[in-house]
Amino acid sequence: MSKIISLFRRSAGELRTTRCLTVSALFIALNIALDLTGLTLRLSSELRIGFGYLCNASIGMLFGPVPGMLAGICTDVLGYFAGNLSMGAYFPGYTLTAITGGLIWGLWLYRPDGGLLRDSRMKRILRLVGAKASINLFCNIFLNTVWLTVVYGKFLSILLPVRVMKNLVLLPLECVLLYFTVQLVLTCRRTFAFQKQ
Repeated sequence: MSKIISLFRRSAGELRTTRCLTVSALFIALNIALDLTGLTLRLSSELRIGFGYLCNASIGMLFGPVPGMLAGICTDVLGYFAGNLSMGAYFPGYTLTAITGGLIWGLWLYRPDGGLLRDSRMKRILRLVGAKASINLFCNIFLNTVWLTVVYGKFLSILLPVRVMKNLVLLPLECVLLYFTVQLVLTCRRTFAFQKQ
């Protein structure tokens, strides 16, 4: 338990750095721009992968759960006001999902001592798959399905099987994209001496 509290303290301390604020702002802006342009990887008419989750994962990995949760709030709210006003009234449930996503990314991927850089390839892959599987299970399948039933009045029994299958099919490809993105971000972190000063 003390490790989790220490992780949250270190993560909250990241908010005091200019590096955290600027890099997080850049990833938030990139996430919103990707969403607004509709840039996705289409596998079929129903199966598509957006790239915004890669930005959220990067924030969680670099700065931890506290900036990750705050980035989730910013991404959801700013994204709504920037372009999704046509989707109807604002619903805070999706913001709760974004906050939960930032928490999960931060808990799985943040290592304040740079541990993810030193992890073996297999350990890093297991962390990435665990994080993305947790996001898919808890955020995409559970929370978002509940919000769809609340907002649109659709039956949970109809939505759930389709959403489970969709997330299971997309998980391997999402993990591959996540792996290469994390490798790129870690390389940039090493190249630009992105460590604590």
